[in-house]
Amino acid sequence: MEILGTTLRVCVDDLDRTVPFYERLVGRPAERFDRGNVSVAAVGCFLLMSGPAAEIEVLRQVRATLAVPDVEEAAVALLASGGRVLAGPIGSPAGRTLVALHQDGSIFEYADRGGGGGTPAG
Repeated sequence: MEILGTTLRVCVDDLDRTVPFYERLVGRPAERFDRGNVSVAAVGCFLLMSGPAAEIEVLRQVRATLAVPDVEEAAVALLASGGRVLAGPIGSPAGRTLVALHQDGSIFEYADRGGGGGTPAG
């Protein structure tokens, strides 16, 4: 499976206070959207998230988001390698995602830029 890039997930208490730091650090504006009750700001390779404590605790378990050409192909590769798909694929504002458990217990989100398929996230 080809990994095209990695997005580092950062859970924060105050998104509005935190975003300007990352915008200055990366040198470009954040792209903001909501995913359910969680407010998200994508800034360069950082995905900043803020929301209800219960949802943030779940999100903290995911180590990173890995960009792949196709999440369906990623699911096949994960299963063939002994991993497990925990959720998805589902649609998101940027494409499709799935969450997978690796054999070592690590949890990662996989995302593609595919437009169709899955149920809209939210």
